[in-house]
Amino acid sequence: MTMLSLDDLSFFGTGLRRPECVACTAAGPIWVSHALPEGGGGVAQLDTDGRLHPLLAKSGMPDDFMPNGWSMAPDGSFLIANLGESGGVWRLRPDGVCEPVLQAVDGVTLPSINFVHRAEDGVLWISVSTWRAPRDRAFHRDVADGFVIRMTDPADPASARLVADGLGYANEVKIDPSGAYLYANETMARRLSRWPLTQRGLGRRETVADYLDGVFPDGFEFDAEGGVWCASVMSNRVVRVAPNGTQTVVLEDCEQAAVDAAMTNWLDGAFSRADMNVGATRRLANIASITFGGPDLRTAYLGSLAGQSLVTFRSPVAGAVPPHWHF
Repeated sequence: MTMLSLDDLSFFGTGLRRPECVACTAAGPIWVSHALPEGGGGVAQLDTDGRLHPLLAKSGMPDDFMPNGWSMAPDGSFLIANLGESGGVWRLRPDGVCEPVLQAVDGVTLPSINFVHRAEDGVLWISVSTWRAPRDRAFHRDVADGFVIRMTDPADPASARLVADGLGYANEVKIDPSGAYLYANETMARRLSRWPLTQRGLGRRETVADYLDGVFPDGFEFDAEGGVWCASVMSNRVVRVAPNGTQTVVLEDCEQAAVDAAMTNWLDGAFSRADMNVGATRRLANIASITFGGPDLRTAYLGSLAGQSLVTFRSPVAGAVPPHWHF
Protein backbone atom coordinates (compact mmCIF):
# COMPACT_ATOMS: atom_id res chain seq x y z
CA MET A 1 0.00 0.00 0.00
CA THR A 2 1.52 3.29 -1.15
CA MET A 3 1.88 6.05 1.42
CA LEU A 4 -0.18 9.12 0.57
CA SER A 5 1.21 12.64 0.43
CA LEU A 6 -0.54 15.80 1.57
CA ASP A 7 -1.12 16.58 -2.12
CA ASP A 8 -3.42 13.55 -2.28
CA LEU A 9 -5.81 15.14 0.25
CA SER A 10 -8.92 17.23 -0.17
CA PHE A 11 -10.78 19.29 2.43
CA PHE A 12 -14.55 19.12 2.71
CA GLY A 13 -16.88 21.57 4.44
CA THR A 14 -16.08 24.79 6.31
CA GLY A 15 -16.95 26.31 9.66
CA LEU A 16 -16.86 23.09 11.65
CA ARG A 17 -16.07 23.24 15.37
CA ARG A 18 -14.11 20.32 16.85
CA PRO A 19 -15.29 17.79 14.21
CA GLU A 20 -14.11 14.87 16.32
CA CYS A 21 -16.49 12.16 15.09
CA VAL A 22 -17.79 11.57 11.54
CA ALA A 23 -20.41 9.23 10.05
CA CYS A 24 -21.52 8.71 6.45
CA THR A 25 -24.69 7.12 5.10
CA ALA A 26 -25.72 5.59 1.79
CA ALA A 27 -28.10 8.52 1.28
CA GLY A 28 -25.16 10.90 0.90
CA PRO A 29 -25.19 13.42 3.78
CA ILE A 30 -22.29 13.34 6.22
CA TRP A 31 -22.77 13.92 9.94
CA VAL A 32 -20.05 15.30 12.21
CA SER A 33 -19.55 16.47 15.80
CA HIS A 34 -20.01 20.23 16.22
CA ALA A 35 -18.93 21.70 19.57
CA LEU A 36 -19.41 25.42 20.10
CA PRO A 37 -16.51 27.47 21.55
CA GLU A 38 -18.77 28.98 24.21
CA GLY A 39 -19.97 25.51 25.25
CA GLY A 40 -22.72 23.22 24.05
CA GLY A 41 -23.21 22.13 20.50
CA GLY A 42 -24.39 18.91 18.95
CA VAL A 43 -23.86 17.58 15.46
CA ALA A 44 -23.91 19.05 11.97
CA GLN A 45 -24.97 17.67 8.62
CA LEU A 46 -22.80 18.33 5.60
CA ASP A 47 -24.55 18.15 2.26
CA THR A 48 -22.75 16.59 -0.68
CA ASP A 49 -21.63 20.10 -1.70
CA GLY A 50 -20.20 20.80 1.78
CA ARG A 51 -22.96 23.10 3.09
CA LEU A 52 -23.25 23.01 6.88
CA HIS A 53 -26.56 22.43 8.70
CA PRO A 54 -26.05 22.39 12.50
CA LEU A 55 -28.34 20.42 14.79
CA LEU A 56 -27.58 21.95 18.17
CA ALA A 57 -28.79 20.95 21.61
CA LYS A 58 -31.34 23.59 22.66
CA SER A 59 -32.63 22.23 25.97
CA GLY A 60 -32.12 19.46 28.48
CA MET A 61 -28.33 19.24 28.18
CA PRO A 62 -25.90 19.85 31.08
CA ASP A 63 -24.04 23.16 31.31
CA ASP A 64 -20.72 21.59 30.32
CA PHE A 65 -22.13 19.58 27.40
CA MET A 66 -19.34 18.83 24.89
CA PRO A 67 -20.24 16.32 22.16
CA ASN A 68 -17.52 13.78 21.51
CA GLY A 69 -18.04 10.31 20.02
CA TRP A 70 -21.60 9.46 19.00
CA SER A 71 -23.76 7.06 17.04
CA MET A 72 -26.84 7.50 14.90
CA ALA A 73 -30.13 5.85 15.86
CA PRO A 74 -32.80 4.63 13.41
CA ASP A 75 -35.32 7.23 14.65
CA GLY A 76 -33.11 10.12 13.49
CA SER A 77 -31.69 10.92 16.93
CA PHE A 78 -28.04 10.88 17.99
CA LEU A 79 -26.57 9.06 21.00
CA ILE A 80 -23.82 11.38 22.21
CA ALA A 81 -20.96 10.99 24.68
CA ASN A 82 -20.61 14.11 26.83
CA LEU A 83 -16.90 14.84 27.23
CA GLY A 84 -17.68 17.44 29.89
CA GLU A 85 -16.91 16.43 33.46
CA SER A 86 -20.63 15.99 34.24
CA GLY A 87 -20.43 13.05 31.85
CA GLY A 88 -23.28 10.84 30.79
CA VAL A 89 -24.70 9.60 27.51
CA TRP A 90 -27.34 11.85 25.95
CA ARG A 91 -29.87 11.52 23.15
CA LEU A 92 -30.10 14.54 20.84
CA ARG A 93 -33.45 14.55 19.08
CA PRO A 94 -34.06 16.15 15.67
CA ASP A 95 -35.94 19.01 17.42
CA GLY A 96 -32.83 19.91 19.47
CA VAL A 97 -34.10 18.50 22.77
CA CYS A 98 -31.48 16.57 24.77
CA GLU A 99 -32.50 13.66 26.99
CA PRO A 100 -30.35 11.62 29.41
CA VAL A 101 -29.74 8.02 28.36
CA LEU A 102 -27.23 6.90 30.99
CA GLN A 103 -25.71 8.84 33.89
CA ALA A 104 -24.76 6.13 36.37
CA VAL A 105 -23.92 2.42 36.53
CA ASP A 106 -24.72 0.38 39.63
CA GLY A 107 -25.49 3.61 41.44
CA VAL A 108 -22.13 5.22 40.63
CA THR A 109 -22.24 8.47 38.66
CA LEU A 110 -20.28 8.29 35.43
CA PRO A 111 -17.50 10.78 34.62
CA SER A 112 -16.63 12.21 31.21
CA ILE A 113 -17.69 9.81 28.43
CA ASN A 114 -15.55 9.23 25.35
CA PHE A 115 -17.59 7.27 22.83
CA VAL A 116 -20.97 5.63 22.21
CA HIS A 117 -21.26 2.84 19.65
CA ARG A 118 -24.69 1.55 18.67
CA ALA A 119 -24.32 -1.97 17.28
CA GLU A 120 -26.64 -3.47 14.65
CA ASP A 121 -28.66 -5.25 17.36
CA GLY A 122 -29.32 -1.94 19.13
CA VAL A 123 -26.95 -2.62 22.05
CA LEU A 124 -24.88 0.38 23.15
CA TRP A 125 -21.17 0.01 23.88
CA ILE A 126 -19.85 2.99 25.84
CA SER A 127 -16.22 3.83 26.55
CA VAL A 128 -14.99 5.88 29.50
CA SER A 129 -11.33 6.88 29.23
CA THR A 130 -10.68 7.32 32.94
CA TRP A 131 -12.26 7.98 36.32
CA ARG A 132 -9.79 10.83 36.85
CA ALA A 133 -10.75 14.48 36.54
CA PRO A 134 -9.49 16.33 34.72
CA ARG A 135 -8.79 13.64 32.12
CA ASP A 136 -5.21 14.89 31.64
CA ARG A 137 -4.33 13.16 34.91
CA ALA A 138 -4.64 9.89 32.97
CA PHE A 139 -2.12 10.89 30.29
CA HIS A 140 0.40 8.33 31.60
CA ARG A 141 1.26 4.90 30.33
CA ASP A 142 0.99 3.42 33.83
CA VAL A 143 -2.61 4.63 34.36
CA ALA A 144 -5.18 2.05 33.28
CA ASP A 145 -8.57 2.86 34.79
CA GLY A 146 -10.57 3.15 31.55
CA PHE A 147 -13.59 0.91 31.10
CA VAL A 148 -16.39 -0.21 28.78
CA ILE A 149 -20.12 -0.38 29.50
CA ARG A 150 -22.64 -2.60 27.70
CA MET A 151 -26.21 -1.27 27.67
CA THR A 152 -28.63 -3.79 26.21
CA ASP A 153 -31.67 -1.48 26.22
CA PRO A 154 -31.10 2.24 25.54
CA ALA A 155 -34.45 2.99 27.17
CA ASP A 156 -33.51 1.24 30.44
CA PRO A 157 -30.52 2.53 32.45
CA ALA A 158 -30.72 -0.60 34.62
CA SER A 159 -29.63 -2.66 31.60
CA ALA A 160 -26.14 -1.09 31.69
CA ARG A 161 -23.25 -3.15 33.04
CA LEU A 162 -19.50 -2.58 33.24
CA VAL A 163 -18.03 -5.38 31.10
CA ALA A 164 -14.34 -4.48 30.70
CA ASP A 165 -11.93 -2.41 32.77
CA GLY A 166 -8.22 -1.76 33.20
CA LEU A 167 -7.91 0.01 29.85
CA GLY A 168 -5.10 2.48 29.24
CA TYR A 169 -7.29 5.49 28.35
CA ALA A 170 -10.21 3.86 26.56
CA ASN A 171 -11.12 5.56 23.30
CA GLU A 172 -13.32 4.42 20.42
CA VAL A 173 -15.06 1.04 20.76
CA LYS A 174 -16.86 -0.84 17.97
CA ILE A 175 -18.23 -4.27 17.16
CA ASP A 176 -16.35 -5.73 14.19
CA PRO A 177 -18.21 -6.62 10.96
CA SER A 178 -18.29 -10.31 11.87
CA GLY A 179 -20.18 -9.51 15.06
CA ALA A 180 -17.79 -11.71 17.02
CA TYR A 181 -15.57 -9.14 18.76
CA LEU A 182 -15.60 -5.75 20.45
CA TYR A 183 -12.55 -3.70 19.44
CA ALA A 184 -11.14 -0.75 21.39
CA ASN A 185 -8.31 1.73 20.95
CA GLU A 186 -6.37 2.44 24.16
CA THR A 187 -4.68 5.80 23.67
CA MET A 188 -2.16 5.82 26.51
CA ALA A 189 -1.47 2.06 26.37
CA ARG A 190 -0.96 2.68 22.62
CA ARG A 191 -2.60 -0.56 21.56
CA LEU A 192 -5.61 -2.00 19.75
CA SER A 193 -7.46 -4.55 21.86
CA ARG A 194 -10.43 -6.83 21.30
CA TRP A 195 -12.70 -9.06 23.34
CA PRO A 196 -14.81 -11.99 22.08
CA LEU A 197 -18.52 -11.41 22.64
CA THR A 198 -20.25 -13.82 25.00
CA GLN A 199 -23.86 -14.20 26.13
CA ARG A 200 -23.03 -12.32 29.32
CA GLY A 201 -20.81 -9.66 27.83
CA LEU A 202 -17.13 -10.07 26.93
CA GLY A 203 -14.45 -12.71 27.14
CA ARG A 204 -10.75 -12.25 27.81
CA ARG A 205 -8.94 -9.24 26.29
CA GLU A 206 -6.66 -9.92 23.30
CA THR A 207 -4.00 -7.57 21.90
CA VAL A 208 -4.49 -7.03 18.18
CA ALA A 209 -1.61 -4.56 17.79
CA ASP A 210 0.89 -2.64 19.86
CA TYR A 211 1.10 0.49 17.77
CA LEU A 212 4.24 1.86 16.15
CA ASP A 213 6.27 4.56 17.92
CA GLY A 214 4.55 7.94 17.64
CA VAL A 215 1.06 6.47 17.28
CA PHE A 216 -1.41 7.53 19.96
CA PRO A 217 -4.63 5.88 18.76
CA ASP A 218 -7.94 7.72 18.88
CA GLY A 219 -10.65 6.64 16.43
CA PHE A 220 -10.66 3.67 14.07
CA GLU A 221 -12.72 1.96 11.38
CA PHE A 222 -12.88 -1.45 9.73
CA ASP A 223 -12.35 -2.08 6.03
CA ALA A 224 -13.89 -4.67 3.73
CA GLU A 225 -10.75 -6.85 3.79
CA GLY A 226 -10.62 -7.25 7.57
CA GLY A 227 -8.16 -4.43 8.23
CA VAL A 228 -8.46 -1.72 10.89
CA TRP A 229 -7.66 1.91 10.05
CA CYS A 230 -6.49 4.01 13.01
CA ALA A 231 -6.31 7.80 13.34
CA SER A 232 -3.39 8.83 15.55
CA VAL A 233 -3.90 12.08 17.41
CA MET A 234 -0.72 14.12 18.04
CA SER A 235 1.32 12.62 15.17
CA ASN A 236 -1.48 13.04 12.58
CA ARG A 237 -0.86 9.54 11.26
CA VAL A 238 -3.26 7.12 9.64
CA VAL A 239 -2.19 3.53 10.21
CA ARG A 240 -3.76 0.40 8.72
CA VAL A 241 -3.52 -2.77 10.77
CA ALA A 242 -3.83 -5.72 8.38
CA PRO A 243 -5.64 -8.93 9.42
CA ASN A 244 -2.24 -10.53 10.13
CA GLY A 245 -1.28 -7.62 12.44
CA THR A 246 1.12 -5.89 10.02
CA GLN A 247 0.99 -2.09 10.35
CA THR A 248 1.33 0.34 7.46
CA VAL A 249 1.53 4.12 7.79
CA VAL A 250 -0.83 5.37 5.09
CA LEU A 251 -0.56 9.10 5.82
CA GLU A 252 1.24 11.42 8.23
CA ASP A 253 1.59 15.12 8.91
CA CYS A 254 4.00 15.75 11.76
CA GLU A 255 7.34 17.15 12.83
CA GLN A 256 9.42 14.09 13.69
CA ALA A 257 11.41 15.86 16.40
CA ALA A 258 8.20 16.81 18.22
CA VAL A 259 6.88 13.25 17.93
CA ASP A 260 10.16 11.87 19.27
CA ALA A 261 10.03 14.27 22.23
CA ALA A 262 6.44 13.23 22.98
CA MET A 263 7.45 9.56 22.89
CA THR A 264 10.27 10.27 25.33
CA ASN A 265 7.82 11.99 27.67
CA TRP A 266 5.43 9.04 27.37
CA LEU A 267 8.19 6.62 28.32
CA ASP A 268 9.31 8.82 31.23
CA GLY A 269 5.78 9.42 32.56
CA ALA A 270 5.92 13.13 31.69
CA PHE A 271 3.44 13.11 28.77
CA SER A 272 1.07 16.09 28.95
CA ARG A 273 -1.64 17.98 27.09
CA ALA A 274 1.12 19.99 25.40
CA ASP A 275 2.47 16.77 23.87
CA MET A 276 -1.00 15.72 22.76
CA ASN A 277 -1.50 19.06 21.03
CA VAL A 278 1.71 19.21 18.98
CA GLY A 279 -0.24 18.19 15.89
CA ALA A 280 -2.97 20.80 16.29
CA THR A 281 -1.23 23.46 14.21
CA ARG A 282 -0.39 21.09 11.37
CA ARG A 283 -2.54 20.81 8.29
CA LEU A 284 -4.32 17.70 9.61
CA ALA A 285 -5.08 19.51 12.91
CA ASN A 286 -4.86 16.59 15.36
CA ILE A 287 -6.86 13.97 13.50
CA ALA A 288 -9.09 11.97 15.80
CA SER A 289 -11.27 9.67 13.71
CA ILE A 290 -11.67 7.98 10.35
CA THR A 291 -14.71 6.72 8.47
CA PHE A 292 -15.51 5.61 4.93
CA GLY A 293 -18.22 6.98 2.65
CA GLY A 294 -19.19 7.62 -0.93
CA PRO A 295 -21.18 5.20 -3.11
CA ASP A 296 -18.32 2.67 -3.09
CA LEU A 297 -17.20 3.27 0.53
CA ARG A 298 -13.73 4.20 -0.77
CA THR A 299 -13.71 7.85 0.25
CA ALA A 300 -12.04 8.21 3.64
CA TYR A 301 -13.00 11.11 5.93
CA LEU A 302 -10.85 12.21 8.85
CA GLY A 303 -12.30 14.06 11.83
CA SER A 304 -10.06 16.22 14.00
CA LEU A 305 -9.82 18.10 17.28
CA ALA A 306 -8.66 21.43 15.84
CA GLY A 307 -9.76 21.54 12.21
CA GLN A 308 -12.65 23.42 10.62
CA SER A 309 -13.02 20.99 7.70
CA LEU A 310 -12.90 17.25 7.13
CA VAL A 311 -9.83 15.76 5.47
CA THR A 312 -10.66 13.32 2.65
CA PHE A 313 -8.78 10.96 0.36
CA ARG A 314 -9.48 8.00 -1.88
CA SER A 315 -8.71 4.69 -0.23
CA PRO A 316 -7.30 1.68 -2.07
CA VAL A 317 -9.55 -0.49 0.11
CA ALA A 318 -13.28 -0.03 0.64
CA GLY A 319 -14.58 0.43 4.15
CA ALA A 320 -16.81 -2.14 5.78
CA VAL A 321 -20.53 -1.30 5.81
CA PRO A 322 -21.21 0.44 9.18
CA PRO A 323 -24.36 -0.23 11.26
CA HIS A 324 -25.89 3.15 10.35
CA TRP A 325 -25.22 2.97 6.59
CA HIS A 326 -28.91 2.69 5.59
CA PHE A 327 -30.32 5.11 8.16
